[in-house]
Amino acid sequence: MACFIVPAAGAVVTKVAEKVVSKEETKKTVTEDHEREEFHVPFSKKLSWLSYMLLGGSFLLMFEHIWHGEITAFFPFLTAMSDKADMYAMFREMATVGVAMLLLVTFIWAIICVVTSRIEKRAAKEAA
Repeated sequence: MACFIVPAAGAVVTKVAEKVVSKEETKKTVTEDHEREEFHVPFSKKLSWLSYMLLGGSFLLMFEHIWHGEITAFFPFLTAMSDKADMYAMFREMATVGVAMLLLVTFIWAIICVVTSRIEKRAAKEAA
């Protein structure tokens, strides 16, 4: 029904955090006079990966919900919002399925970040 809203909200929060971290990284590289590491992926870039993963999944889910007629082009846009009993089921789905999807995607992203970090360390060690 509306499970895609939770990952989409997570993507928005992640995008804001990415912009804040990017500004901090820019300030840090400007104030410090050392060269950036050749084999380092900035954390803001890793946050953009999470944002794109969450947005992509949300758009696919939204398309699926449109396909099944659960999202309409007229108010209230979600068919579950027209009945109070359906609203309860929608909010329950958002709390269970939506949060589970958000956590699963974030967990997969964390694994990707750990693997990336190990590759960076290996490349730096081989270069030295």
